[in-house]
Amino acid sequence: MKSFTLSLLLTFGLICSAWAGTGQRVIIDAGHGGKDRGAIWGGVHEATLNLRVATMLEKELKKSGIKVTMTRRSDIFISLAKRAEIANRYRKAHFVSIHFNAFTDRRVTGVETFFAGKAGYPLARNIHREFSRSIKIKNRGLRYRPFAVLTKTRHPAALIECGYISNSRERARCNTTSFQSAAAKAIARGIVKTVK
Repeated sequence: MKSFTLSLLLTFGLICSAWAGTGQRVIIDAGHGGKDRGAIWGGVHEATLNLRVATMLEKELKKSGIKVTMTRRSDIFISLAKRAEIANRYRKAHFVSIHFNAFTDRRVTGVETFFAGKAGYPLARNIHREFSRSIKIKNRGLRYRPFAVLTKTRHPAALIECGYISNSRERARCNTTSFQSAAAKAIARGIVKTVK
């Protein structure tokens, strides 16, 4: 009887362990990094802003009980394929890539969010809605773009461009801790609405 009970407990433990392994996870991708600085305007580096927001986003998601994996935590270069590979290690996850934008026409401002497939659309939509609703910024829309970092990821994936650092006024705003925190909180709300 003891042998049967022990066997039953071990089996139950293995089942619970396997179930826990399929829990929801969010992969946060701070775009660019290392030798890839991204956009650089007025001394502001996109790669740095991306990491700041990504780090704040991680904290917000953990407050909601969501498991998080970061593609990078420091100023290092990671290829697009490697970023997708990190996400694809998990059976069930959502992938969110954080970026800031730039354009030759310095008058352009606003937030844009991208998806590359049907699975990523709800995630991108919820993130974009929350960002646009809570932050006073021009809404440049939700769009389809087959970016490699989205198409190579096997999970629902979205990429958000939080603002244009090529515009001097928007750059100054994006470079503040208050904006970065507000951005992280808005993105987190959009993610939570999708995954929970």
